[in-house]
Amino acid sequence: MKINWKALIASVYISFISMILLLVSMSAGQKIDLVTDHYYEEELKFQGKIDKAQRAAALPEPLSWQVTENALQVNYPPSLAESNISGEIRLYCPSDNRNDRQFAIEPNAGIQTIALSEIPAGRYKIQFDWKRGNETYWNEGVVVIDHKNL
Repeated sequence: MKINWKALIASVYISFISMILLLVSMSAGQKIDLVTDHYYEEELKFQGKIDKAQRAAALPEPLSWQVTENALQVNYPPSLAESNISGEIRLYCPSDNRNDRQFAIEPNAGIQTIALSEIPAGRYKIQFDWKRGNETYWNEGVVVIDHKNL
């Protein structure tokens, strides 16, 4: 039996090129979500975020949140409840940016309730960028929204 080396080399070469083209097409079709579209501008503001987080950690009573049966409940520090608190709550979904949500901070007697029906199920990084007077604060954590229990 005589081996045709030219055909063997050509088939190995064509197989290799086909594999590379398949991998390139698969990677080009992959969806990549960034935390923000303005990543560089956000990076320049990072030290400010660190300062806000340190101020929030220094509060005698921390901001807290919990997922209840049908709502996300945010509890602002009781000592600041009567103050004019403003800002923004961001829910960042790392797996799908279409699920990202933003809510204005509007506490009522130190508590804010966000209906779970406004938030798709999933794991979220929750970020609070809030202020009272001239003092700004930053809190963040993780929440899991599960609509199975509703």
